[in-house]
Amino acid sequence: MAEGRREQPPHHLSLPPASKRPCLRPAPRGPGPGPGHGSGGFHNSRHRSPESLLDCAAKAVAEKWAFERVEERFERIPEPVQRRIVYWSFPRNEKEICMYSSFQCRAVAGEEFPSSSPAVGSGAAASGAAANGGGGPTAGAAAAAATAGAAAGAAGTGDGLPFRRGIRLLETGCVENVLQVGFHLSGTVTEPATPSEPEVTHKVAISFDRCKITSVTCGCGNRDIFYCAHVVALSLYRIRKPEQVKLRLPISETLFQMNRDQLQKLVQYLITAHHTEVLPTAQKLADEILSSNSEINQVHGAPDPTAGASIDDDNCWHLDEDQVREQVKQFLSQGGYYSSGKQLNSMFAKVREMLRMRDSNGARMLTLITEQFMADPRLSLWRQQGTGMTDKCRQLWDELGALWVCVVLNPHCKSEEKSVWLRQLKKWGDMDVCPLEDGNYGSELPNITNALPQSNLAQDSLSRPRRTVFSRAMEACDLHWQDSHLQRIISSDSYVSPSFQREGESLLFNTQGLPLWLDHVPTACARVDALRSHGYSREALRLAVAIINTLRLQQQRQMDIYKHQKKELLQRGVTSTTNLEGWVGHPLDPIGCLFTTLTETCRLDDDTSMDTGEGDPRPPVYRHVPVWGSGDAGESYLALALEVALMGMGQQRMMPEGLYAQDKVCRNEEQIVCKLQELDLDELLVQTLQKQAVQLLEAGPFSGLGEVIHRESVPMHTFAKYLFTALLPHDADLAYKVALRAMRLPVLESSTGAGDVGHPHHGISIVASRYPRWFTLGHLESQQCELASTMLTAAKGDMLRLRTVLEAIQKNIHSSSLIFKLAQDAFKIATPADSPPDITLLNVALELGLQVMRMTLSTLNWRRREMVRWLVTCATEVGLRALVSILQSWYTLFTPTEATSIVAATVMSHNTILRLSLDYPQREELASCARTLALQCAMKDPQNCALSALTLCEKDHIAFETAYQIVIDAASTGMTYSQLFTIARYMEHRGYPLRSFKLASLAMTHLNLAYNQDTHPAINDVLWACALSHSLGKNELAAIIPLVVKSVHCATVLSDILRRCTMTAPGLAGIPGRRNSGKLMSTDKAPLRQLLDATISAYINTTHSRLTHISPRHYGEFIEFLSKARETFLLAQDGHIQFAQFIDNLKQIYKGKKKLMMLVRERFG
Repeated sequence: MAEGRREQPPHHLSLPPASKRPCLRPAPRGPGPGPGHGSGGFHNSRHRSPESLLDCAAKAVAEKWAFERVEERFERIPEPVQRRIVYWSFPRNEKEICMYSSFQCRAVAGEEFPSSSPAVGSGAAASGAAANGGGGPTAGAAAAAATAGAAAGAAGTGDGLPFRRGIRLLETGCVENVLQVGFHLSGTVTEPATPSEPEVTHKVAISFDRCKITSVTCGCGNRDIFYCAHVVALSLYRIRKPEQVKLRLPISETLFQMNRDQLQKLVQYLITAHHTEVLPTAQKLADEILSSNSEINQVHGAPDPTAGASIDDDNCWHLDEDQVREQVKQFLSQGGYYSSGKQLNSMFAKVREMLRMRDSNGARMLTLITEQFMADPRLSLWRQQGTGMTDKCRQLWDELGALWVCVVLNPHCKSEEKSVWLRQLKKWGDMDVCPLEDGNYGSELPNITNALPQSNLAQDSLSRPRRTVFSRAMEACDLHWQDSHLQRIISSDSYVSPSFQREGESLLFNTQGLPLWLDHVPTACARVDALRSHGYSREALRLAVAIINTLRLQQQRQMDIYKHQKKELLQRGVTSTTNLEGWVGHPLDPIGCLFTTLTETCRLDDDTSMDTGEGDPRPPVYRHVPVWGSGDAGESYLALALEVALMGMGQQRMMPEGLYAQDKVCRNEEQIVCKLQELDLDELLVQTLQKQAVQLLEAGPFSGLGEVIHRESVPMHTFAKYLFTALLPHDADLAYKVALRAMRLPVLESSTGAGDVGHPHHGISIVASRYPRWFTLGHLESQQCELASTMLTAAKGDMLRLRTVLEAIQKNIHSSSLIFKLAQDAFKIATPADSPPDITLLNVALELGLQVMRMTLSTLNWRRREMVRWLVTCATEVGLRALVSILQSWYTLFTPTEATSIVAATVMSHNTILRLSLDYPQREELASCARTLALQCAMKDPQNCALSALTLCEKDHIAFETAYQIVIDAASTGMTYSQLFTIARYMEHRGYPLRSFKLASLAMTHLNLAYNQDTHPAINDVLWACALSHSLGKNELAAIIPLVVKSVHCATVLSDILRRCTMTAPGLAGIPGRRNSGKLMSTDKAPLRQLLDATISAYINTTHSRLTHISPRHYGEFIEFLSKARETFLLAQDGHIQFAQFIDNLKQIYKGKKKLMMLVRERFG
């Protein structure tokens, strides 16, 4: 967090607003000066001698009692006793200072918090720190020294944090003038000069009471929720170097020892030293004291800021509430930025840390955070617009709700506190903008206190109560810790049933006599989380073990039930049995809670101090810790953690309602898998893995990996992928059995079995949609694909396993894109760059590719062209027989266009022949298949395949003639002029001009060029066709001109054709067997006469058409058009007469267009 800082030295430092209770009298002094008189009286912590009885008593009193209570209790307190109480009242644990000066403060591995057992009932007012709402762990001199040394050694990370900066200031000797007067500590801290800033000295003042810092003031002007580095440096100086701190009793005690002259001298010297600051105040006080009726004279005694807190004052660490509000508001205002979300999560972690230290500020800080969350203006905006909040925001709200559950489940929470929290939670929950628990829908899940039977959920969703993110916390307020069985579970590791009671069924113990806790599983886990969050680690472990023993027993009973129903369920192939409330993705995260609780005690940490750094976290290292009180010597907490994670992940459960709830299931599943992957699987963990995997496979409808599951059960792909990877090196058969079982995705099956009763939440069948309300279906299918890809990779070289995996893919994956991805993956794995290809995996890739072709043949897919090209590449790698096969069965795989333009063309390319190193018979076999394919495609789709067929068949005369005949036969029915022109040009290019002419003539019969289409794309084809006819001879030109006259009505195009035909003699192509006269053709004779007449007629018609809607801006263009028309008219013998008559007619008909007609006269007379 950023710290404020001034460049100039601060002005006079006023005392912090400590509790200024009236000091009526100082305690009488004892008979002697007491230890440490004059020098501060601090005991040297380096000596390991036993503590005196005085110190033991003073430590207990200093931590638990306000000093005012001590004064009221005892009339006479010896000065040595006062000194030791004052001495021990300062915080003793650096971790507490760290907690208030950095976001991150990881607890020491294996460190025990004060074991004030919660086995006292929740409503009772417990003594000790927890009952008082605060109080950190006590620490002896050795622990303080060890913590200090380790903290100094870890100073290499997070140097920008206040705690690390404070350590650096302390170690570089920047702390001076340290003085403790009663319950007030002061000193100066000097910031060394930097290249940009001069040296600055800050005055620091700290008030404390009962081992808590109650207020801080620093001249740096820090505005933050955490203590600045200067406060940290002074605090650590007092903890690490107590013998160097001058200690004085509260100032009222010193004043009591002075006579009148000494008091007057003290006051006058004080005013002289600080006359500009205190003189007005001193005079005001003097006036009031001298006035007998003043208010100050009505109070007995006078305040003393160094005398400690009053009995009525809250004993809690200093927390700047305004800064907490301001920072949360600032982070929320930054929207969805990553850094703001990270900071808010850090604040939530700080709340959990405070709860673990049993610091009352945890609930206080959470209240402040919640108030700002509820005041977020985006809530009302989202509600008005009907849009959901972002995923990051939803996760923050979920954490907020979970933290409140932890707070209200505090085992030592007073009933008064719980009532206050419940009222506040209800107030927040009743607000319209309060987010709902499941994001978009009403509640579908049982509440926290009991699981409703399935029949109760068949009600209309509109009748369900509105559940907010605070609903579970409000329900948790009804829970208590007074159950005697629960108290015995969490109080003792050796709590077992008497041996004579172990026969038969029991709700309290299993057959081994170990205790069970039969409760709604998420609720029971919420209790575990609350115990752990409030620092009761051992108690949390005991309850977690009892819950796991209960789950084991339930799992065994479920397997017994399935054995009796197995035959019937297998016949139906589907079940209506499922868990309505999944543990994975649950708002209370029961599986994650149990896993974290169990693994925390097994974690090995290299760093033995708090971690306040910002560096990358190191992966955890775990060791086996035997379960306390367990009859099984080989059972460890780490194995239990793995077992319960597998149980929870393998639970068969319904897909919840709503996008957010479904997304949360996927996200939570991936989080648990990430935690599982951190475990180093040794022999014991592998045995646990194998045992639980077998049980999940045999548990029937109660397991997501059972033989029979509900149609809308949450898929197990992500979980199975972890199991497969973990089991493969140890038990390959089991690994494949689990993964193959998990490949299914029943919700995508086209039909439902007779046993499917539909979605049990609503009690109705699913009929309309094949994909009911599954918003995360795309993600689930991609996870299914990942599982299949993992199996394919592992099965490389094993034909039997590859065939089994291939069958599972073909049966269960319904997305062509994902199957194509699998095919590509298999191809890459099968063809490494540095070794020969694996033919077994290549064949699998080819089969998958063929399936993709069949799936996408009749559907639109934007990647279809890429898929076809890839399949040809894959078949080429497999070999000649694969290519022949796809050519022969093309009609089941490709469209005619794909088969000719991509498949056959690629197969017949020079690169393919070289890649396969084919000999002549093999090349001929491939070419024969390609020609057969081409002719079949041309017959089926001549419009798109004729040209490709001709190209593929041009080296075989019979095939080529067949393809040509197919084109001729199709020309009159289904082919367009552009297709025919293209083929005609091809034929000319290949040396078949007469065939080209025939095709061009057929194309002309399909063409119709209007008078105004002078930019039509077919004009070039028409000109080419006429040029071809002209080059072949007079007969061909005479044959095509009638077609041109019939099809083309554009005057400019006709005149262009006419001009070209008169420029050279026909028959220049030199057709063998024909004679060429070499004479130019006359426009007065056939066939050009017909063309000339048609051109003149087109000009006349076009002229009248243009004049009908002509505008003045087109007059110039029209005159140019008439000029071109005159050129055409003049080609006729009497052309000039015809043109003159034409102009005269225009002048007469359009005489109203005076300006235009004037232009016509100017140009043409």
